[in-house]
Amino acid sequence: MSTLDEALEAAASSGDAVHPGVRRARAWLSRAVEPGTVDLWRYVEDVGPVEAVRCLRSGAAPAGVRALVGTRVEQESSLADLRLAERCGARLVVPEDDEWPAYRLHALTLAAVDEPLDRRSQTDRTRALVPPTALWVRGAARLDEVVERSVGVVGSRAATAYGEHVAGELGHQLGQRGWTVVSGGAFGIDGAAHRGALAAGAPTVAVLSCGVDRPYPAGNSALFHRIAETGLLVSEWPPGCAPLRHRFLVRNRLIAALTRGTVVVEAAARSGAQATALRAQKLGRPVLVVPGPVTSALSVGCHELLRDEQLGARLVTSAAQVVEAVGSIGSDLAAPVERPASPRDGLSDLAIRVLDACPVRTGVAPERLAAVAGCEVLEVLRVLPALELAELVQWTGTGWRLAPRAGRPGAAP
Repeated sequence: MSTLDEALEAAASSGDAVHPGVRRARAWLSRAVEPGTVDLWRYVEDVGPVEAVRCLRSGAAPAGVRALVGTRVEQESSLADLRLAERCGARLVVPEDDEWPAYRLHALTLAAVDEPLDRRSQTDRTRALVPPTALWVRGAARLDEVVERSVGVVGSRAATAYGEHVAGELGHQLGQRGWTVVSGGAFGIDGAAHRGALAAGAPTVAVLSCGVDRPYPAGNSALFHRIAETGLLVSEWPPGCAPLRHRFLVRNRLIAALTRGTVVVEAAARSGAQATALRAQKLGRPVLVVPGPVTSALSVGCHELLRDEQLGARLVTSAAQVVEAVGSIGSDLAAPVERPASPRDGLSDLAIRVLDACPVRTGVAPERLAAVAGCEVLEVLRVLPALELAELVQWTGTGWRLAPRAGRPGAAP
């Protein structure tokens, strides 16, 4: 197998956008520079991935871009990373591939273009909305197809039983409706949402902050294996990379960008779920929030999102309401909430007044009902037959009373 320099030279001379050398170049970049760096993304967009790597390794790249790589410029493990990925059933998906989710990630491109040129004025890297250089993907499904109809479900790791129940139900119901659940694979809300989708036989996507070959948290290793069988594990970091703290913050933008909207099930006053919701809002995606008990510290963040008028978050309580918010206009409407029917439904004002005037036990004459209801006796006589047909009133032989019903004094056994 050729060296990196030889692969880059071959790619540059071929002009083929999907040349293996292009993939080698992006594999090298994924390890050399931490994701979310605006200046590197701009440089790669300007000169292309192959030329960017050649200039970085030769020292010909601008000083500001070289500084982003630092001592990693001497490291070269792109071929080893690609082979390791292949051994664990993963692959590197690059923007030049057909399965690259270009449409879903376009919002990140628009956001990155608006970033100032002066680095001192740019958004902090952990919060910047920057497209990924490449994505390491584990699983057989096509990335672009799986995330086409997808919803992000995020929340607290230290979730309550209520939160996990809601997340699991949302994941299951969304999966039944043909939607993909995208989350972070963590304990708590993330894991419950993934399991709910898997229980429905639907694919789900876990966006990781480490290599796709490295299960983190380790307690979810069996879950990651199941996800990879029918869905996808996705990461910006090459195989073997550790889940460093700052990487969790960076990966949140991918959950927001790859999905049509983000649902926050439980979130404390300061949480990664809140950060994901804010990124979704900046990308123009709906922010949906499940309310919780006002006494729960793990729902404080949810309620604060709902109180933020500029954020425009919507309260949701079911998968149907989620799909209505993120689905197609006019075709994914949620059914109205069913209200229990009552025998009084549809009664006129006069009939209701006569019904309310009827006693529970002893029957009374129509004259008495007219006096209590405040109407003429003839009006009482006109509505009583209809009330009797509806089994709301009963003639006792001496007068009228309410019809006996189960659980009320005088009801028949």
